[in-house]
Amino acid sequence: DGASRGNPGESGYGVVLKDERGRILHAEGGYIGVSTNNRAEYAALHSCLKRARSFRCSRVVVHADSELLVRQFSGDYKVKSSELRRRLRQIRRLVDSLPFTVEVTYISREKNLDADHVANAAIDHHLRFRI
Repeated sequence: DGASRGNPGESGYGVVLKDERGRILHAEGGYIGVSTNNRAEYAALHSCLKRARSFRCSRVVVHADSELLVRQFSGDYKVKSSELRRRLRQIRRLVDSLPFTVEVTYISREKNLDADHVANAAIDHHLRFRI
């Protein structure tokens, strides 16, 4: 999940990797600075796929609460932002190099609370310790 407090605003991402039974294997978040929610969503997807490489799996299903990201990834929607087009190309190159298949699916925000919490915690942590 990507989070942005304002659009643009202070932004971060959260990734929660779970196994097929729903057990949490890994969680991480990061602060990405003042950015947009869409950029934060793309940062979350990229981080998720990079981290998933370290797990032995044959398939990864990414659950995202950004319909825009899901539809842009699938090619249903055009990516108008040149920055997001560059980021999507980078993500697709990463997907092509992975030893597992990747599926990106839409879920409601209510079903993505773990990742949302991690994304917001990353922003809070940065703001709390900013000098």
